Amino acid sequence: MKILQHLKIAGVDEAGRGPLVGSVVAAAVILDPQQVILGLNDSKKLSEKKREALFVEIQEKALAWCIAEASHEEIDTLNILQASLLAMRRAVEGLQLRPDLVRVDGNKSPTGLLMPCEAIVSGDALHAEISAASILAKVTRDREMVALGQRYPDYGFAQHKGYPTKAHFAAIEQYGVIAEHRRSYAPVRKALDKQI
Repeated sequence: MKILQHLKIAGVDEAGRGPLVGSVVAAAVILDPQQVILGLNDSKKLSEKKREALFVEIQEKALAWCIAEASHEEIDTLNILQASLLAMRRAVEGLQLRPDLVRVDGNKSPTGLLMPCEAIVSGDALHAEISAASILAKVTRDREMVALGQRYPDYGFAQHKGYPTKAHFAAIEQYGVIAEHRRSYAPVRKALDKQI
């Protein structure tokens, strides 16, 4: 275990696999062992206010961090799993420091990385660096949905964040599919078929 203490470990996570609209966002974070960040956890278990505060603190204290994404077009072309892995790879490759090891939340790792990579199920609750990445990814993705909601005020994106909720389905039914919707997702395809 001693060796691990000197390794630069990047935690990686994504946000936005389930929503029907927008990009999937990934983040990679290498924490500084000298600057402990209290309260890190799986982003879904934290309040929005706590996530926002940690978002700033992580960026200030981490040795390196990067946020990347794969667009809704890439999701439709590749599928959501491959697009998520692509966003993760972009996040790792965008780090200013090269990590010795990459830990990814989930059961699949991005391919093509130049360093060892391990996939850890529920890693965002087990490893601080993955928790930090999950917070950066979720806050960024949520902010993108708020911005999208300002452009399309009838859809309620700031509330449901693009997830397949009753309110979202009702908005699609009433106002149709927008350019940012993921056309490869069944509910969006179904809505488009109705529009024809």
